[in-house]
This record gives sequence, C-alpha cells and structure tokens, in this order.
Amino acid sequence: MDKLLVEGGQRLHGEVVVSGAKNAALPILCASLLSAEPLVLSNVPRLNDVNTMERLLAQMGVAIDARTPGVVKLDSGRIDWPLAPYELVKTMRASILALGPLLARCGEARVSLPGGCAIGLRPVDQHVKGLEAMGATIDLEHGYINATGRLRGATIVFDMPTVTGTENLLMAATLAEGTTTLENAAREPEIVDLARCLTAMGARIAGAGSNRITVEGVAALHGATHAVMPDRIETGTFLAAVAATGGDVAVRGAQADSLEAVMDKLREAGATIDIRGEQGKHAGGDTLRIRRDGPIKAVSLRTAPHPGFPTDMQAQFMALATLAQGTSVITETIFENRMMHVQELKRLGADIEVEGSTAIVKGVDKLTGADVMATDLRASACLVIAGLIAEGRTTIDRIYHLDRGYERIEQKLSALGARISRIA
Repeated sequence: MDKLLVEGGQRLHGEVVVSGAKNAALPILCASLLSAEPLVLSNVPRLNDVNTMERLLAQMGVAIDARTPGVVKLDSGRIDWPLAPYELVKTMRASILALGPLLARCGEARVSLPGGCAIGLRPVDQHVKGLEAMGATIDLEHGYINATGRLRGATIVFDMPTVTGTENLLMAATLAEGTTTLENAAREPEIVDLARCLTAMGARIAGAGSNRITVEGVAALHGATHAVMPDRIETGTFLAAVAATGGDVAVRGAQADSLEAVMDKLREAGATIDIRGEQGKHAGGDTLRIRRDGPIKAVSLRTAPHPGFPTDMQAQFMALATLAQGTSVITETIFENRMMHVQELKRLGADIEVEGSTAIVKGVDKLTGADVMATDLRASACLVIAGLIAEGRTTIDRIYHLDRGYERIEQKLSALGARISRIA
C-alpha cells in the first residue's frame, strides 16, 4: 500500500493547473444513462472514483472510450442491466446517482444502498421521497433500492439541501412527464455544471444554482459534448497549501466565483489573492495568484452549504490554522464525524481541542514530522499540508483516500518546489 513521504519547510513557487472536478464529473457520467446517443466529456480527471463510476456504467452495458487523456465518450444506446451492485456502491457513495437516470430512462432500477461513511451517515431518504413523489414505486429489500414506474412531474421540497439528492432528482425530472419543481435545492456549482450538461443534451431547466429549480420534462435527450468544470476543492487545497507554506503560486484553470468564501477566509488569514481572467467562466478561465509573506493570522469559520464555507475545505484550513498567531475556532455543521484528522494533527504537535462539532485551534510555533494516517479524502489533503509546514519528515499512510479525489497531487506539488514523493 502506497504512502506519501513529505519533507517540510519549503515555500511553494510557480504555476499549477487545476484538474476537472470529481464532484461534477461523477453525476455527469451518470447523466449519460439518460440518452441513447453518445455523450462526450472533456476535462475529466483520472481518479479512482471516476474509474469506479466508469466500471459501474460499463457493467450496465454502457460503451466507454477513455483512451484520450481527459476525454471520455459514453454510449448508452443499450442498457443491459439497470443494476448498481453492492460490490461497486460500497466503494463510492456517489453510485447512488445512477438511481434517478436509470429509473427515468428504463422505468426500473435496482441500486444498492450505500454503506457507512467515515465522515457521516449521509442518508438517501431524500432521494427516495422525491422519486416517490414523482410516481415511482420503491421497495427497500436485501440492502437494495428497487424502483419502478413512469415518472411524472411533481413539486418536491427537500427537508434539507442535499447535493446528491438534488442531482439525482434533477436528472430524473428531465424525462418525467410534466413539470418538476425542486424546492430547498442545493446550490453548489457542481449542480450548475450538471444542469449545463443536461441542457446541452436537450433538457429544459431553469434555476440551477438557486434553491428553486424547475424542470420541464422532455420525451428524450440527445447526445452532446461538455467540458467538466474545474475542481474548486482542489483549487482551494492548493491555495491553502501556499497560504500555509508561504511563497507565490499561480493556480491556473480555476473558477474564481465558485470559491469566494474560501478566498475571503484565506485573505483574512494573511494571504494575498489576485484574480486574472474571466471570473465566472465555467470552463476554467481564471488564474488565481496567491502569496503570503507575513504571519498567518487566526481565523474562525463555520462550514455551511454553498455559498458558505465548504465542508470539503474544513480540514485543509485547520492545517493552516495550526501555525496561526492566536486561536482559531472551526465549527463543522454538515457532517457529524468530520474531525478525525484532529488526532493526526496533534501527532505533529498541533494544539487542538474538540468540543462537540467545534475545534479550538491554538497556533503553535512549529509542527514536527511524524507518521500519520489518513482517515478520509479531505483529511488526506489536510495531512499533506501539515507535512509541508512541519519540520522534518512526515509519512502519510492510507493515501488511497487521496487518490479518490486528487489527480497526481504529489507531482503537482513537487513542481512547485515541495519535497514530496510516493513510497511503497
């Protein structure tokens, strides 16, 4: 099992290019199930989660051509088996996103219930409730969601904003008879990117990016081409790394308006960030130049659904806060078990106390290298940043978590001057 070896103390300099967004690519890959015509995607990151989703679609009969780097062609002209088995779903919760498209296109779907998740429960009840409101008959038996029926438009009010729930019902609604309205919908940029792809395929969608999305169902969707948006969490991770280590880096191919809350907090912590390019251009037209020469300042934050501070950046920001002047108070409001990186940071010398869902981080003079273990995807990135600022060597175990969501991160950081390598 691979590990990362990080030798800290290097400031970062140069340029880095952001990859396509994992959290946008996964639902868009599932959107291919909605049409019998080919969907061609570009800017697709090569990640373990993307590979898993492609295997899931392939076992249903989808023909996939991924020979060109960053480009995936999917042909769902024939769906042999509308099934998402436990063997694949257990490795990636996003597999639940096949449920809505399969049911809408085939009139039936059998999708395994996702297993437990290290960072929280993440129930799928909102998915089920929404599909039942659209006329589906759903049975839960032997660990599977069995769904049948012809979908029709409905007004669905989410109990709470849910990203995958919004995506699943948005895709299902494109082929439903009549008009579907999603109230209290999630507003994340990845949902907007999915809506762009669906619109290119012939869907009629209004309001994506707001808390009220309206979808007018159509008889069929056609083929299309679509470029996946840049990964805002990878972007934020590089920005946090530079803010932590110091230096001067240009992060290219970003989407600045998807990351405003994170940039505000990094500026508050003492970083300078300049934006060049077309702010808001979804294909990634922005270059974000970040530098920090002065001390790191303590900053407090609360995670919140978009456009608030993203839960997927909480761990990386905590690594930055370990060396800040003063005390940072970081409160997690999205997932009930997303502080597992705290114990690993303390192994490096961080001064952190957790009270319920709040971490109180008192800045220390230095971190020192140690052997640590990643517990989830974003905790992995947190430990990489901590290793970059610690004195001596840090070895990070269980980095298969990291490979789920970051494309060649050690190579990208090495090109910026970090001393980081993958070891057996």
